Amino acid sequence: MDKSQNNRAWFLVLPVLVLVAFSAVIPLMTVVNYSVQDTFGNNAFFWAGLEWFEEIITSERIHAALGRQVLFTAIILAIQVPLGIFVALHMPKKGFWASLCLILMAMPLLIPFNVVGTIWQIFGRVDIGLLGRVLTALGFDYNYTSDWLDAWATVIVMDVWHWTSLVALLCYAGLQSIPEAYYQAAKIDQASRWAVFRHIELPKMRGVLLIAVLLRFMDSFMIYTEPFVVTGGGPGNATTFLSIDLVKMAIGQFDLGPAAAFSIIYFLVILLISWVFYTVMTNLDRETK
Repeated sequence: MDKSQNNRAWFLVLPVLVLVAFSAVIPLMTVVNYSVQDTFGNNAFFWAGLEWFEEIITSERIHAALGRQVLFTAIILAIQVPLGIFVALHMPKKGFWASLCLILMAMPLLIPFNVVGTIWQIFGRVDIGLLGRVLTALGFDYNYTSDWLDAWATVIVMDVWHWTSLVALLCYAGLQSIPEAYYQAAKIDQASRWAVFRHIELPKMRGVLLIAVLLRFMDSFMIYTEPFVVTGGGPGNATTFLSIDLVKMAIGQFDLGPAAAFSIIYFLVILLISWVFYTVMTNLDRETK
């Protein structure tokens, strides 16, 4: 027997839709409006068409920032995904130590972004910071404010410290869903540790790994607060990633038109790659069923 649908539940969702429209759609339309107009001040705007988009796409400054951003994201994913898997595989499965490890792993994720940047800004200073003073005492010429390599290393290590826990916890959740019978069967077959990981653990972690890669890609590709607090985008433009360059363009230079076009292109790139990840995840789920 067909059951009649009750659409009254949509009234409960309506306030959320209104809130999303107010907080997301309306500001987005404002940005779109700025991206196709120009102004000489006094709120006098005139049509500019796609001029700002052409300027952003052909800008060498944006190309350089994009190159730094892609390199940073690639390094972050190359370090955090294998490290997160390694940590998850060696975490206790049951008992007090498992609970303690989960608490310790979750702690970095609870720290606000600006606090993380401030911690590492002080930690890396050569005059008062523990890291900076220890490296200097060991004979390393470390100074993240003047050397681009030191600045990159500091930002990368800071992000690894802050976000590897997320990958590890997601992988740990995937490992916990594996029935004990799988391990018992592998033990009876005298399977090696690598074979257990390759044929039992990795397939079970495939879904959560894709989620972890998606989340870390989005976060690292949009990173702003931590490197801005630590290095301010310097030395020079060494750590000026896309988000930092966008803020400098919009607030520092007050170029609202180019900044609006920049932000729309930025948003579409992230949306496109996220859609690709979602499609891959959906296809994998269909294959495993």
